[in-house]
Amino acid sequence: MVRIAGINIPDNKRIEIALTYVYGIGLSTSQKILKELGISSDTRTKNLTAEEANHLREAIEKKYRVEGELRHIVKSNIKRLKEIGCYRGTRHQKGLPTRGQRTKTNTRTVRGNVRKTSGSGRKKNADKT
Repeated sequence: MVRIAGINIPDNKRIEIALTYVYGIGLSTSQKILKELGISSDTRTKNLTAEEANHLREAIEKKYRVEGELRHIVKSNIKRLKEIGCYRGTRHQKGLPTRGQRTKTNTRTVRGNVRKTSGSGRKKNADKT
């Protein structure tokens, strides 16, 4: 089992997809990393040699901000927005969408699955009096 940045990478998936389990690495980034190292994107994680795994680990840890470091940066950015009191910061505080999405009909999960109309989501009574 290959371990990169504190994350166990799944063995039976293609390495291209398995790298996306690391926070901060998406599909395009994983493809770019594999192209730089000359590793085929079709190989399974369990078929990687120890040398390839070490090269992969070193390249990711040196060049990219991933996992804890990236999470800390994102959290501090959101904290800064809240402190200066900008619109995006207040949206983060209220737990609402920050990027301009509509909230009248969508974003029920963000708002806590609130149903404001009288008939929507109500269970039907089995027996009537």
